[in-house]
Amino acid sequence: MSPDEAPEPSPRKKTARETAAPGPRTLAIDIGGSGLKALILGPDGQALTERQRVATPKPATPKAVMGALTKLIQPLGAFDRVSVGFPGVVEEGVTKTAHNLHKGWVGFNLAQELGTVTGRPVRVLNDAGVQGFGVIEGRGVEMVLTLGTGMGCALYVDGKYVPNLELAHHPFRHGKTYEEYVGNAALRRVGRKKWNKHVERVLQQIQPIFNPRRIYLGGGNARLLDIPFPENVKITENVAGLLGGFALWKDEPVPR
Repeated sequence: MSPDEAPEPSPRKKTARETAAPGPRTLAIDIGGSGLKALILGPDGQALTERQRVATPKPATPKAVMGALTKLIQPLGAFDRVSVGFPGVVEEGVTKTAHNLHKGWVGFNLAQELGTVTGRPVRVLNDAGVQGFGVIEGRGVEMVLTLGTGMGCALYVDGKYVPNLELAHHPFRHGKTYEEYVGNAALRRVGRKKWNKHVERVLQQIQPIFNPRRIYLGGGNARLLDIPFPENVKITENVAGLLGGFALWKDEPVPR
């Protein structure tokens, strides 16, 4: 049989969970400085598919990232809406900052562009904000810190998100910002043991300022932590950065 006559590949088989889950499916995307991740969430907010991941293009221009995302989501199947976590300030779907990506993201209408690509409605939020929605309890003051390429931060009061809190770029110690002190570059520079001490100092600084009932630590480098934690500090699974995407649509009625 010639290549032109080869049969079409069989479509991906749906799992029993996918078949049994009527209602809107949410494509959850997490854009990071080192990786792009995606999966499909069912109408109950639980994962229907395995997480897909590819490396973030270098340089991480909007065009390059959008191209990589298009390929990333192809194997995941059908979805009805899209949630995106983005590493920077986001206002009404427009990315305002992107310290760990490319300057081309400043003023980029990510929601509109991704909506054009997917043909579906899109909502975008800061990535730490999305991660928090995957783990918070919705009581009192709660804070999320993500440790990865940089340092993400999100604050919640009784479950309500406080937008655009970029603690990472605030001065911290010895002329360095929080991100310069505990980001991935700092980890490589000072080594794991000393980096752990850096994270411990950050937690000590945050506690008396924000007085959070709970601090959640996430991001790819959280798994490297080996320090004694105060009772109100908890490590979270990195997949929360995708699972929290369901909350971006909580004001939408679920069809019955």
